[in-house]
Amino acid sequence: MSHGSHYLTRVEGHGNIVVDVKKGKIKQCRWEIPEAPRFFEAMVRGRKWDELHHITSRICGICSISHTLASVKATEAALGVKPSPQTVKLRRLAKHAETFQSHILHVGYLVLPDLMGVDSVIPLASSHPEQVKTVVRLHRVANEMSDLLCGRTTHPQRIVPGGFTRLPRPEDLETLKSRLRVAIPDLQAVTELVQSVAGNFPHFERQTEYIALVQDGEYPLYDGRIGSTDGGAWDVREYRAITNEYIVPHSTAKYAKHNRDSYMVGALARFNLNEQHLMPMAKEAANSFGLKAMCCNPFMNNVAQLVECFQSIEDSTRLIDEVLADGLHGETFKVEPKAGRGASAVEAPRGILFHEYEYDNEGRCTEANLVIPTNQNHGNIQRDLEALLPDLLAKGEEQTELGMEMLVRAYDPCISCSTHMLKVRFEH
Repeated sequence: MSHGSHYLTRVEGHGNIVVDVKKGKIKQCRWEIPEAPRFFEAMVRGRKWDELHHITSRICGICSISHTLASVKATEAALGVKPSPQTVKLRRLAKHAETFQSHILHVGYLVLPDLMGVDSVIPLASSHPEQVKTVVRLHRVANEMSDLLCGRTTHPQRIVPGGFTRLPRPEDLETLKSRLRVAIPDLQAVTELVQSVAGNFPHFERQTEYIALVQDGEYPLYDGRIGSTDGGAWDVREYRAITNEYIVPHSTAKYAKHNRDSYMVGALARFNLNEQHLMPMAKEAANSFGLKAMCCNPFMNNVAQLVECFQSIEDSTRLIDEVLADGLHGETFKVEPKAGRGASAVEAPRGILFHEYEYDNEGRCTEANLVIPTNQNHGNIQRDLEALLPDLLAKGEEQTELGMEMLVRAYDPCISCSTHMLKVRFEH
């Protein structure tokens, strides 16, 4: 049996799964990325320090806040700029806005159709109209939160090295806090819907390494050290020794590995490393699914995304209270160009993201390196496909294709972000 279809749907970008099985023997199972490289690392060379975050935010239309934050943090590290506590808190709020926005989009529009046995969210709009409306309401709240903090839903305008070009008003933050509280019942309703069909998540486990930010006393998304479930924690400046990017002949995107042949990043990796720092509602959501660290089922990445939605609502409410209690005030900041090198990491919705820049004396970029979450997951997707395929083959070609597509979708890959697609092809 060999299989071929058009690019796998309900993922961002284009990928192929190639499977070749003859007389029950697997001859080939390969995860391919045929998208053209986009050369952002070359694109920013020669650009000034105040341009890079605007350019690199365009790497992704979904994770643009993460790329902006990683970019400004790398620039600040290179130029010796320390943002104020208020700026850091507002950036953390922006990070939660994107996490909430991306996770709801993925679980509500891309994962639920698999669990409910339909090809897309369109049939669900007829069969489950109220549930789909609930997902839309949640997505709208996250979009409004992004608008308020960043100036628009994607590709932030207000986040710059050193601070913000414009701050939200205190009354806007109060309104946002109310909107987030009202969103909790909607998020609980979506969680209950996923729970009702959670039996359709495949029962599959494979031991692997999980890598994410770690930080004492918190579930980190904005800052921290690089942590591994295999043990150890490293300064972000050591990221190259952790990611070890390499090239495979069938992919235009780089792969990565650390202690093992592959590792996983994303919501499940963050959960496995930081479960103890979840806030009450997030803990309750995890417990309702029986999700506990160390979970080695990649399909549970989608459940971990739901858990993180609760975490983002709870922590955002806390941050808003802190900002308002401190007194939201306008700030002046100045960035002086100079020679330097700086690296940073944030947790994009799909996993840990690294930016590193070197600047000359005039503050022009002479070198850039960007390591994207989906690149880091490619090797793990390949290993999972190889391990899952034998169990799927007995179910027939259609179920084999669906199972492999669900596995790739579970990672929520953002394939076009590979700065350095999905199709299953059974070859006859």
